[in-house]
Amino acid sequence: MSNRGLIIPERARSIGSFTVGRILPFRKKRSVGPFVFIDHIGPKHVSEDGYLGVDQHPHIGLSTLTYLFEGAIEHKDSTGAQKVIEAGDVGFMSAGSGIAHTERTPEYLKTPKGYLMHGYQIWIAHPKAKEEIEPQFDFLSSKDLPAWKEGNLLFKLIAGAGFGKISPLPVHSDLFMIEVSCSDVTELNIGKNLQGELGLLIVSGEVSCEDKIIAAGNMIVTENAENTSFSFSKDTHVLLFGGTPFPEERFLFWNFCSSSKERLERAKEDWRNKRFPKIAGDDTFIPLP
Repeated sequence: MSNRGLIIPERARSIGSFTVGRILPFRKKRSVGPFVFIDHIGPKHVSEDGYLGVDQHPHIGLSTLTYLFEGAIEHKDSTGAQKVIEAGDVGFMSAGSGIAHTERTPEYLKTPKGYLMHGYQIWIAHPKAKEEIEPQFDFLSSKDLPAWKEGNLLFKLIAGAGFGKISPLPVHSDLFMIEVSCSDVTELNIGKNLQGELGLLIVSGEVSCEDKIIAAGNMIVTENAENTSFSFSKDTHVLLFGGTPFPEERFLFWNFCSSSKERLERAKEDWRNKRFPKIAGDDTFIPLP
């Protein structure tokens, strides 16, 4: 069955004090290219009783990509990395053989008036040959990312390659993630600027594709990005992501991703028995579900 034109709706999920919109995985489409998980955070006004506070938890076999439009997240992990990821920045944590991290509201945002939080938390599976790489954390500020304008469209290349440009973010496979926005009604013609599977995630506005009008909060998926075209309404804002899918199936359990079910079982035991690397000075621990 072709997935050209498949529409995936956002579904509510709870992560502690936050309710997020889950995009991937979806029962009819578990991944788009190497992208296996997408959560939409907010938009939400955050105050004292709802600060983000995700305690120490593990990952294997994937990279987490944090991209925000509003607010900030303080990231700490067991490699020793500590960074505040603000709107427009990219936080990219490659878990590989195993990493633990926390995600919390930065201290400077804890004020009586609170703050607006809006963005996406994304997981990208590693290719089989790189599932057990050494963990690392990479960060790029907004000004480091390629940005350009074509007609009414504004582009920002967050990760990978597309439209003849390459992001400086060090990714592990053939992929792309691009932010696109417009101020007026316009067309987006992909042509040969992107290859592989494509997901178009509508942040705001409306997108028309194959005579269907799709509203914000939904994602359109096509198996082949080439020569796909979309019509944008005024003030539409989208994320394009995808790339070459892997030949092997990926299995997910909790925060773990692997091409091997046996590896998932070992990761479960390692976390349960506290054999993962830890963040220095942080004794928090989210138990295995």
